Amino acid sequence: MIKIYKYGEVDNGEIFSRMADTVDVSDIVTDIIENVKAKGDKALFEYCEKFDKAVLTSLEVSDEEIEEAFNAVEPEFLRILRTAEKNIRSFHEKQVKTSFIINEKNGVVTGQKITPIEKVGLYVPGGTAAYPSTVLMDSVPAKIAGCKEICIVTPPSKDGKVNPVILAAAKIAGVDRIFKVGGAQAVAALAYGTETVPKVDKIVGPGNAFVAEAKRQVFGMVSIDMIAGPSEILVLADGKSNPDFVAADLLSQAEHDKNASAVLVTNSMELAEKVSDALERQIPQLERAEIARASIDNNGKIIVAENITAGIEIANEIAPEHLELCLDNPFDYLDSIKHAGSIFMGRYCPEALGDYYAGPNHTLPTSGTARFSSALGVDDFVKKSQFTYYTENALKEVYKDVAFFANKEGLTAHGKSATIRFEE
Repeated sequence: MIKIYKYGEVDNGEIFSRMADTVDVSDIVTDIIENVKAKGDKALFEYCEKFDKAVLTSLEVSDEEIEEAFNAVEPEFLRILRTAEKNIRSFHEKQVKTSFIINEKNGVVTGQKITPIEKVGLYVPGGTAAYPSTVLMDSVPAKIAGCKEICIVTPPSKDGKVNPVILAAAKIAGVDRIFKVGGAQAVAALAYGTETVPKVDKIVGPGNAFVAEAKRQVFGMVSIDMIAGPSEILVLADGKSNPDFVAADLLSQAEHDKNASAVLVTNSMELAEKVSDALERQIPQLERAEIARASIDNNGKIIVAENITAGIEIANEIAPEHLELCLDNPFDYLDSIKHAGSIFMGRYCPEALGDYYAGPNHTLPTSGTARFSSALGVDDFVKKSQFTYYTENALKEVYKDVAFFANKEGLTAHGKSATIRFEE
């Protein structure tokens, strides 16, 4: 049963703690990465047989396989995928930044040039669970950014095939290449390249502990988006909220993972008790009831605050991945929210809208990292290069200042590079 705390009456360490049943997989991942670096495709085939129980003859998904999968997906779901892709594209197109030039002084030009990252790899969980939403959320911003090559890695099923809905989403999103490989070995293949899988410049996308650790270890060889932790939701709700709605929203994240965190912050003890009762009614009805049960029992919390203002302070302290404002006039509170990955406004805006359909990205900072990081977006798939141009006369006006500054730092060669141009 979910725990209920009265804020101010319980130690804050208990209220704000994050519990996770984690296992150190770093040594295993290191071995996998080194094996892929040494043996390339051969290692990928071996790991696929070992972990996915699939015997492959080719690592790359063929055009014929993509067409077959696309035709196997029901038309209604294809329609929904296309609508979701349109919504995601419309939102992310607003994020595009342009290059700029500053030319306000005679003989001086400075500016910034935006360049797409050339090759990106998208990790998409697969096998027993398929996430076409991840395909859309990761690939659409990359396409908008102008990335030259977008590759997906995803584990196959035992029959050696990729789930058709993943391939359908990839076709709709315009992904260039798809490979039947998952786990830490897929991350290693993207980071270092094999005979079949190209070496990329950036790896994005969620995965299990092995994938997260592999991304951590290859960072520096390639860029990554983030190290994602277990899913999180915080619902801020007042006493007028429907307890069944709130309970359902908490369970939408609790069903992800036994380590997922579902938190309700409210100013109403009555609502807290009703939500607790609603959770007990709803959990047994879920297909993933065992997972949701463990999440709610181990990491679920209801925090009763004195008022909504105090509730917002608690939310900012937790800095959740997903934050729901189940309140009247939610825009009145938006400026007070300082730390959240994605914010869902009002009583009819469940977090699931963001996972699949509305348009904002669902790849979000977790574990409190919303204090300093952001949702995946177009900016993650571009580089910014600065440029500077000075004429001889322009440099002549400032070279002494440059040299003086450099000499203050003890870097006399820096200063000399400016003054030498004007020596007799």
